[in-house]
Amino acid sequence: MRWFWTLLFCTLAASVGAQDRRSSHCIALAETAPGLRYVTLAGWQDPIPNYSVRLSYIAHASFLLQTQGGLNVVTDFTGFTGTAAMIPDVVTMNHAHETHWTAFPDPAIPHVLQGWGAFGEGIEHHLDLGEMLIRNVSTDIRSQFAGVEPRGNSIFVFEVEGLCIGHLGHLHHVPTDAQFAALGRLDVVMAAVDGGTTMPLPEMISVLRRLKSSLVIPMHWFGDFTLEVFLSGVSDVFEVQRSSESSVEVSLANLPDRPTVLVLQPKYLVEQAE
Repeated sequence: MRWFWTLLFCTLAASVGAQDRRSSHCIALAETAPGLRYVTLAGWQDPIPNYSVRLSYIAHASFLLQTQGGLNVVTDFTGFTGTAAMIPDVVTMNHAHETHWTAFPDPAIPHVLQGWGAFGEGIEHHLDLGEMLIRNVSTDIRSQFAGVEPRGNSIFVFEVEGLCIGHLGHLHHVPTDAQFAALGRLDVVMAAVDGGTTMPLPEMISVLRRLKSSLVIPMHWFGDFTLEVFLSGVSDVFEVQRSSESSVEVSLANLPDRPTVLVLQPKYLVEQAE
């Protein structure tokens, strides 16, 4: 089998293109996720342990991803993350609704990644920041005129500290086989579980079953009832953990052995008292 995986890795790496374009380990090693254990809760301004990334649930579909090297990335950026004086290094956005993007991001943000391009054309991102690689897979969304905007949403993938972290964005349909292949392995996934404005819960649950991520963090849920319906629907396959905190630290060494849904509490970023 070793020769097979070596051939697969070389083939996929070669297809990436230019030599200065770092290939995705999440695609190349999509079938080799190790058996892993446990996650650690933390505050968003605490020191980050070695080989870890911190995920903080801000609101709705916005998360803050932080690395030990000091990178701050905000997903589905709306222009407001709280009262803390923090300018992200990178923001990602989707434009299904105004609660997932802003037309006026702070010009001090070095990298603003829109999840859409010209109507129907989508967009491609492959941002290599050294410590983190950010890429996207385009999917369709419902347009404002009740039609379909092909490739109008992006699933963003963040490759950092050996982890493959996916944010499904405003996903409106079950991805195709080609889109699943382009995503590759996702150790951690942030998924909209509203059951209506994105996609019906049975379809979202089927997506999560297929992804087989070690850790799922629900987002985009409107009240406890919606969340409980989702948790009930996945409890036969996923262990369910509830936290009173908004942040969690994740590494390859501490992901759960059994696929787990971890409920974080959304909280805007505020400066912690000294």
